[in-house]
Amino acid sequence: MTPRSRMPKAPAWLRVVREASALPAESSQISNAKDVFRLMRDRAAAEPVECFWVLTLNAQNYVTAVQEVTRGILNSSLVHPREVFWIAINQRAASIIVAHNHPSGVVLPSADDRAVTAQLVEAGRILDIPVYDHLILAADHFFSFAEAGLL
Repeated sequence: MTPRSRMPKAPAWLRVVREASALPAESSQISNAKDVFRLMRDRAAAEPVECFWVLTLNAQNYVTAVQEVTRGILNSSLVHPREVFWIAINQRAASIIVAHNHPSGVVLPSADDRAVTAQLVEAGRILDIPVYDHLILAADHFFSFAEAGLL
């Protein structure tokens, strides 16, 4: 009798499931906003409500994690620097990029989008975890705060 055969059998209703990683098989290096859009496009397009994500980066600008921070309603999502930087600190991020979708397809930033971005940039300065960009995503286009000179 082998040691394995002495182990009790798992109940028929118990099944082990391996969840997919939040990242693609190969980690992505980010060099511009279009790289972030390519990484996040499908995820953002699939959401019927506004979702806000943080992408944590290592010192070489490779994405180490993509995590949803908040999920809102059709046209808004509450975001606080505390939740964003909790993820960044736990992932030992050198820097972050934040992104959220606009299910309407209109990617122009609202006053709230601008205010949240300013809060996150300031918190990042204090914590020495720079915010490299904030992207607003739609199915086939995006808006980059960094490219627009708004960071």
